[in-house]
Amino acid sequence: MNQETQSPKSKIQNAPVFAFVPSYNHAPFIERCLRSIFKQTYAPAKLLVIDDGSKDDSPRLITRILSDCPFPSEFIARENRGLCATLNEGFDRSEGEFFAYLGSDDVWLQQFIENRVELLGQNPNAVLAYGNAFLIDENDAVIENSARWNLYKADNEREMLLRGIAPISSSVLYRRASLEKVRWNDDSRLEDYELYLKMLNVGAFAFDENVAAAWRQHDHNTSGDTDLMLTEVLAALNRNAESLGISDEAQKRKYMALTELAYSENFARNYNKSAALRILRKNFYESPSVKFVLRSALRLLIPNAILRWRKSVNRRNTAREYQNFNF
Repeated sequence: MNQETQSPKSKIQNAPVFAFVPSYNHAPFIERCLRSIFKQTYAPAKLLVIDDGSKDDSPRLITRILSDCPFPSEFIARENRGLCATLNEGFDRSEGEFFAYLGSDDVWLQQFIENRVELLGQNPNAVLAYGNAFLIDENDAVIENSARWNLYKADNEREMLLRGIAPISSSVLYRRASLEKVRWNDDSRLEDYELYLKMLNVGAFAFDENVAAAWRQHDHNTSGDTDLMLTEVLAALNRNAESLGISDEAQKRKYMALTELAYSENFARNYNKSAALRILRKNFYESPSVKFVLRSALRLLIPNAILRWRKSVNRRNTAREYQNFNF
């Protein structure tokens, strides 16, 4: 069957995908990351790795590992410029119909690309496809499943993002043509949230409730710094409010308050109850529901020792549930 007579589904199933890994000081995890790309059931047309001035053994390891890459690959090692600048460089060097990047400590499940390409084929107006992800520890044990958070829902991207909730980056595959219309903000320390806000003006997001990626949790994650994340999210919301049709100051304050309230739960989960209480008191009248207030108050009343114990038990149970899972 020639290209002219192929169905739209056949065409998208054969569409080239460009895979990119921005590497920085993840020597213990980079091999796991790269080999998860090698094992994809839908092979990328090309893999590009840019090392952003790592001070560990990452460049040597990457050179060795890429010698096993079963499809075309390229490696660039250079001075440090920051994650967003590296993402922009990686995208500028990309080609093909789709683009996906994977943090050098994260992992794709074997059918990640295949599933995401199929999802975008089913949603021709979508600019990106995303889904749930496992959270894994330094030893690859699954410690959480984002599906249990109940944060992500189909056709809910605007409301989700305006409350400071963003797709997990390792779960996302983009249409290159859509991504060409926006850029990562080189000055931002939280790479993806502002990009997602900008993409709301480009098109819809397609959501898959199933897990197809893993997001690694360790001591050096930016996501572990709740203060930094909240500051960056609020700044991004403020910069992009007008372009999203939020010109009324009262409406903007409402979304800022809802975002802070969402992060108050993160502060409480990380045992910073004083920050959680401060946010709850400041934004009390913007609380989304009585149920939210009661849940937040209850969490603040539970001693941190009990919260730590419960979190430890939940993670052990999750690790046991997925102990035989094959990435």
